[in-house]
Amino acid sequence: MGINGAGTAERDAQRVWDALDGFRIEVPSWGFANTGTRFGKFVQAGAATTIEEKFSDAAQVNALTGASPTVALHVLWDLPGGKADVPAIQGLEKKYGVKSGSINPNLFQNAEYKYGSIANPSAEIRGNALAHLLDSVEIGRALGSKDVSLWIADGSNYPGTQSIRKRIGWMEEVLGAMHAALGEDQRMLVEYKPFEPAFYHTDIADWGMALELARRCGPKAKVLVDTGHHYQGTNIEQIVAWLLHVGELGGFHFNDRKYADDDLTLGSIDPYQVFRIFHEILSVSAEERSGVAFMIDQSHNLKGKMEAMVQTVATAQELYAKAALVDRAKLAELQQDCRLVEAEECFRSAFWQDVRPLVQQWRVARGLPTEPLKALAESGYVEKISRERGSRNASSVSSYA
Repeated sequence: MGINGAGTAERDAQRVWDALDGFRIEVPSWGFANTGTRFGKFVQAGAATTIEEKFSDAAQVNALTGASPTVALHVLWDLPGGKADVPAIQGLEKKYGVKSGSINPNLFQNAEYKYGSIANPSAEIRGNALAHLLDSVEIGRALGSKDVSLWIADGSNYPGTQSIRKRIGWMEEVLGAMHAALGEDQRMLVEYKPFEPAFYHTDIADWGMALELARRCGPKAKVLVDTGHHYQGTNIEQIVAWLLHVGELGGFHFNDRKYADDDLTLGSIDPYQVFRIFHEILSVSAEERSGVAFMIDQSHNLKGKMEAMVQTVATAQELYAKAALVDRAKLAELQQDCRLVEAEECFRSAFWQDVRPLVQQWRVARGLPTEPLKALAESGYVEKISRERGSRNASSVSSYA
């Protein structure tokens, strides 16, 4: 549905509608399951206990927001049988109307990975890690999923206990073999994290390391930016600008943080940062940003699983809409002339604009609830799943998801 008119209000509305029509953000299956901290797990009656329940929850989020048609899968948690589980996943896709998204291998949970997975000194263990990565590639190919997302927890806690340079070579070897196995339409996304669980050195600790590994692997490897995986004060949007500039930005894991990798809901601490990131992405051509995948990766320890996920997607839509309102032509002129205050005000005015009325108009036109959180509360869905899953969750085991 188009909006006609030459006024500023009409232009703003068209910008927002165009942006929202193209905005997609993937939800993680594990975000619907019981999670916790290293100190314990906090059980919720309505948390998903099976992969079918995760698909059901993901479908509900998409129905309320219109922005999340895919759900990220974690291989060991969601497909414990590996490729043999693919037909069951395909059945769930058909039943619930949401598709499988990124495939996430697990190279941190097994006891054999105590000293690393793809950077382990043991050639046998590195071989086991590679076998799991190749299985994940095959799962993605069978499900038609574009991305295999890699978070590598490898590292060490004490100086002198590992050869950092040898581990670089081992990672190159394993990831190179994985890259060679990717299908024509598949990618591997290399994530980075400065610390935790490794506290002296992490093998892929920043975007430079991730970028170099991706480049050495080949053209189907890109960098994945997790907004929680940075030191305090890091200018994440500058990293985003660089990765866009060199054509190596594959996607995001969105969450928020106060101190470290806190896995808080997107925009809950610093919505201005998310706005700045979206601005950088919208500043390049549609072709340049077409391959950038938006994904959520956060742990809803205290908030309700469904409420937190709907809140996150709705917040992402609003911040993306705000970023779409930046008058980039005017901003470029002000930047060129070094008119600092005017340029900053041009930029900030879009952030301060209340886009909720425009977003609500878009929702109505697209047959969506005007207020997704309110619609979720009124639907009775949370109460229903709490009744159905409560007894299973009360006796849940301690595995993460």
